[in-house]
Amino acid sequence: MADELVLYTNPQSRGRVARWMLEEVGQPYKVELLDYASTMKGPAYLAINPMGKVPALRHGDAIVTETAAICAYLADAFPQARLAPPAGDRLRAPYYRWLFFCAGPIEAASSNKALGFVVPPERERMMGYGNYARAIDTLEAAISKSEYLVGNHFTAADLYVGSHIGFGMMFGMLERRPAFEQYWKRVSSRPACKRANELDDAQARDMKKAG
Repeated sequence: MADELVLYTNPQSRGRVARWMLEEVGQPYKVELLDYASTMKGPAYLAINPMGKVPALRHGDAIVTETAAICAYLADAFPQARLAPPAGDRLRAPYYRWLFFCAGPIEAASSNKALGFVVPPERERMMGYGNYARAIDTLEAAISKSEYLVGNHFTAADLYVGSHIGFGMMFGMLERRPAFEQYWKRVSSRPACKRANELDDAQARDMKKAG
């Protein structure tokens, strides 16, 4: 089919976020499981994503990589799922703001924290996030204003930001502030999130047995 959706992923990767998004969208899709040591670096997949990383999404002959981009693309491709404000709506401003704030400053700040890298105060202007504390305080303030980030309605921005918060707390990249825990509990209770986790967990077990 020309419009077939295919997710290239590994259940122990950010592909879990893309799977959740696909479950929210509610469209049929196929999954291509890739192994870090072999198929992810093989020529067939490198032709799809030269970075040799997952996830990637194929929709017909269109290829999307980068998890935030996949979420944004799917929300626009399937507007009936109501996972993004309509085109032209001014709520697109906070939607894009927090989606890409998380993909940029928060991703960089939390990764550097995990690696033990602290930006010298005199070099903070060089970094997109300034310093870790400021970035995390900004994130906390954003999710504390209302139940969801955009117009009191769950969107792809909540899915992506919530995933960062959930995984960040799980792996110690983000401190367990009450606001983060409450927000993650709220968004992760969605049926689509639970379905996605069950599917990924089952495939992780299957891959472990096969390996």
